[in-house]
Amino acid sequence: MSGFSAGWLALREPYDARARNPKVLDAVAAMFKGFPSIRIVDLACGTGSTLRALSPRLPTRQNWRLADNDLSLLARATAMPCPAGVSVTVVPLDLNRDLEAVLDGPVDLITASALLDLVSQAWLERLAVEIVARSIPLYAALSYDGRIELAPADPLDAAIAAAVNAHQRTDKSFGAALGPAAVSCAVTRFEKLGYSVIHGASDWVIGPDDHDIQMEIFAGWASAVRELGDLSLADTAGWLTRRRDAVSAGRSSIRVGHVDVFARPMGTR
Repeated sequence: MSGFSAGWLALREPYDARARNPKVLDAVAAMFKGFPSIRIVDLACGTGSTLRALSPRLPTRQNWRLADNDLSLLARATAMPCPAGVSVTVVPLDLNRDLEAVLDGPVDLITASALLDLVSQAWLERLAVEIVARSIPLYAALSYDGRIELAPADPLDAAIAAAVNAHQRTDKSFGAALGPAAVSCAVTRFEKLGYSVIHGASDWVIGPDDHDIQMEIFAGWASAVRELGDLSLADTAGWLTRRRDAVSAGRSSIRVGHVDVFARPMGTR
């Protein structure tokens, strides 16, 4: 399950790549240093951004199993050129229904980006149990944690952020989503199941020159607020207009909080 357009995924990928936490990436790379090869399952892969971000840090010989329910995104993922030694298999399936199927077989690492905040507590529990039962590490990057910082300030920013976070907790095809609570839930669950967990901030830092992504973010937030209905249409439209004007004037910047997590079985290096 990806649930995002190819255009949005392409727009956000450079910001995702820049945001990924280096300490967490180093921990993933260190675990597999010296391995002759590695087999990875990437959940909700989209167009393959996790592969592109992580593959340079892993052993040369890699087999990636890319899972998503969007055939168009999977086609784009396989159309991308791969580094030498990297092979890709796509698995079209519904992760809510068929999670266990994609995890079966030999797997050294499970990855996901921008997924955990979209899933329910029950699904996260299911994922954790399946991963721990197989003693496989998990690298889950770019989970939204509810922090939004905007400049210049607007009187409606706090109300908009609260509505966005409430919308994040609505059903995203897995049941009521964890939203901003996802990372803390994941860390707690994996530690209780005996895993060692490393995590660190991976915030989007978007500056005044980043017009396109700011326009998309603000439009998406306004749409979510309207869908939720917590604010009047007039207030939401006024806020969006002021935000767009600030972007056009080159005065707008955004920081959006995300967290990366690497959970691994105890005793592994």
